[in-house]
Amino acid sequence: MDLTDEIIRRKDMRDILTFTIDPADAKDFDDALSLQAINDTTWQVGVHIADVTHYVKQGDDIDKEAYTKGTSVYLVDRVLPMLPEELCNDLCSLRPNEDKLCMSVIFQIDNDANVKKYKIARTVIRSDYRLTYEQAQTYIDNPNSTPSELQQAIGHLNALALILRRKRMAAGALDLEQDEVRFKLDENAHPIDVYFVKPMPANHLIEEFMLLANRTIAEEIGKRGKTMLYRVHDKPDSDKLDTLEAFRKRMGDKISESTLYMLTVRAMAKAVYSTHNIGHYGLAFHYYTHFTSPIRRYPDMIVHRLVARYILGDRHEKMPLDLEEKAQHCSDTEQQAALAERDSVKQMQALWLADHIGEEAEGTISGVTNFGLFVTLNHSRCDGLVHLRTICPGHMLDYEENNFRLVAYASHSRKKRGALKPYKTYTLGDIVKVKIIRADVDKRQIDFLLVEE
Repeated sequence: MDLTDEIIRRKDMRDILTFTIDPADAKDFDDALSLQAINDTTWQVGVHIADVTHYVKQGDDIDKEAYTKGTSVYLVDRVLPMLPEELCNDLCSLRPNEDKLCMSVIFQIDNDANVKKYKIARTVIRSDYRLTYEQAQTYIDNPNSTPSELQQAIGHLNALALILRRKRMAAGALDLEQDEVRFKLDENAHPIDVYFVKPMPANHLIEEFMLLANRTIAEEIGKRGKTMLYRVHDKPDSDKLDTLEAFRKRMGDKISESTLYMLTVRAMAKAVYSTHNIGHYGLAFHYYTHFTSPIRRYPDMIVHRLVARYILGDRHEKMPLDLEEKAQHCSDTEQQAALAERDSVKQMQALWLADHIGEEAEGTISGVTNFGLFVTLNHSRCDGLVHLRTICPGHMLDYEENNFRLVAYASHSRKKRGALKPYKTYTLGDIVKVKIIRADVDKRQIDFLLVEE
């Protein structure tokens, strides 16, 4: 496609060092970073986002289909893209050594990661490098290896990202990162191994600048008093927090970080899209939106159109009608995608454990209910249920919801709370040994049996 006429109308940033950092298996690259020194203490940092709405016009057939889907869906063995592949993997993807159209937020940032000023613009870029997270991490970990412009740029950006992250945490942001479970599949999409991907500083490098761009866009439009599609996150349920705090105090040093993580996440409200700004509790931002992933999230396309209208002065860009209705739709499709992705993981877990029936493994109690214990295997993070009827046969079981535990009492005694000593307790976070006894792939259900020692 000939971009000559469009390039003339845009800020040309093709001569500035630019690169992408994505997973090794990524095919769509919708964000890139650029760096240029202004002086010894100030940097120009460009956050460049694929200008999808240049190609996908509001109300056209592709736009309607993308809105219906709402988001790309990332299953264990495949991706269901929101946009046609020729758009998301080719025309809009910020592949190296190709001229690409972007919406960009161009920051001037000092060495203490203070934003001195910024500009929001339509740009044309030319990515110089396509990096994986592992490659970027190598540059971060080995700053004294062979010098290169790329390595120096990543070093500077990483230093700024660390400061931005530290400031967020100091402002009250929550750090709820967790290792991601991945499966190695054979040629028939059958799992042959389970492994974990741990977030690295290279992930944080990208994340912090994407968060900065998202926050900046939301604040710019919000403070103009214009209707905006925000990404909001309400405060957690106070009753759940009180219960969590009481449990934490009661357990003291015996409670693990992973157990605290589980309880904190369960107390959190879900982040959603809305035209009513209540801020983002988890990120500790007063203004926040999604701007940085228009290839795979429809809300970002809506925000790009709002930016075009309100900030770039494109009066031909129509204000989306029924924006709150669209916000609800985007929240709903996001939740449906999340459920599909979780189901995909559960199905793969069941396939994996179906090959290990009868084996014993160590796990952590990750849920306590009135019908049994959920256990997460430590070596694979596969989740299964220990049914209540199989726990301490011949004993009475008491489910203490607020204490996150099951208590077994001798069946021949009349249980008087506080008077009898429990025979056995099973508390959230306890390490237990289980036997894998059933894995139903169709129902995505896994059953364990406690192995008492």
